[in-house]
Amino acid sequence: MATIIFTGIVLMALMGAPIFAVFSLLALTAFHFAEIETSAVVIEMVRLAHHPTLLAIPVFTFAGYLLAESKTPDRLLRLAQAGLGWMPGGVAIVSLLVCAIFTAFTGGSGVTIIALGGLLFPILSKEGYSDRFSLGLITASGSLGLLFPPSLPIILYGLVGKVDIDKLFLAGIVPCFVLIGILSLYAIWMGRGNQQRAPREPFSIDEFKGALWGARYELPIPFFVLIGIYGGFTTASEASVVTAAYVLLMNCVLYKDLSFTGDVPKITKDSMTLVGAILLILACALGFVNYIVDEDVPMLILELMKEHVDSQLTFLLCLNVFLLLVGMMLDIFSAIVVVVPIITPIAAEFGVDPIHLAVIFLTNLEIGYLTPPVGLNLFIASFRFERPVTDIYKASIPFLILLIIALVIITYIPAITLFWFK
Repeated sequence: MATIIFTGIVLMALMGAPIFAVFSLLALTAFHFAEIETSAVVIEMVRLAHHPTLLAIPVFTFAGYLLAESKTPDRLLRLAQAGLGWMPGGVAIVSLLVCAIFTAFTGGSGVTIIALGGLLFPILSKEGYSDRFSLGLITASGSLGLLFPPSLPIILYGLVGKVDIDKLFLAGIVPCFVLIGILSLYAIWMGRGNQQRAPREPFSIDEFKGALWGARYELPIPFFVLIGIYGGFTTASEASVVTAAYVLLMNCVLYKDLSFTGDVPKITKDSMTLVGAILLILACALGFVNYIVDEDVPMLILELMKEHVDSQLTFLLCLNVFLLLVGMMLDIFSAIVVVVPIITPIAAEFGVDPIHLAVIFLTNLEIGYLTPPVGLNLFIASFRFERPVTDIYKASIPFLILLIIALVIITYIPAITLFWFK
């Protein structure tokens, strides 16, 4: 009977059943057949509801949506172009940086591709880049900022993995720049002949000053998070409130991009719909995770791995392959909730630092968005640019290979992540 029920649940998932419903059914069925009171499903939910950092998720999401609906992307793009557009490959580097920053605040790669894709594609084409390169760059850039603070996956990982979120915010900065740096070198290489096809605009101090003044209110935003938290002035939740209040004031009063009565209610509804979906998945998945932990599944996996894996290096290789597959199949929020409690004790046995593990995990999931055949970014880009998904596959492969190279560097050189804490 248990086999029939679990097979039915898997078939429901394959047919498109909501992921929260799948996790709920798995948890309830597992606890029922284990003859454990099903009220145990909600224990982790209650613990989560009392976590002081939980507030940061909806508040940072609200701030990110305000930025997405305003003219902030245009102002940041103008500033980045004015500062870097004169360089070989400068426009492509601008695209990578703006997408990364934008994703960090919106919390979702799909939002970045939809919001910035239409702006960046014609600019890259005008610079002389091929359509294939431009499509691949934008698709890859959609998830680049997930390691930058105040990324929602970082906050969620800290909650589920019981890792200091303030340290995670700091740990992800340099690895994220490694990813951007490797893609930037590729962009420079691919754009080396563009000067003849599309001459670059020389650097203009007047344009840079104008762009700097135009984005004057956006520039302090990262400091609300970094200085507030690491200066000891605020917690992550308090920093989220300060950031959201400032962004609301900036867009409704200073820039007047948005209206308190016309735009903010809709933005609030849209952002909280996303938050509701995240928290619903989180709550339902935690029930299933509770069962997995109670049944000592991580320890069983560990014993199996010890028979075949004899070093930390081999373990990390197996971990990366596994996480790339997870990132391709699951959205990042579901993957964090389900997989992190399983791999955390196993990684500890192999001597992997928990902060380093978090960065490896998030980098893999970030790359998973780009991994064929079912990486989420591939389908979002196909929809946004009205191109066959096979075209997006071809465009994304070089960027996927480069990101995997960056992943290997981040994985096997822990100092890139941990030098802050030495």
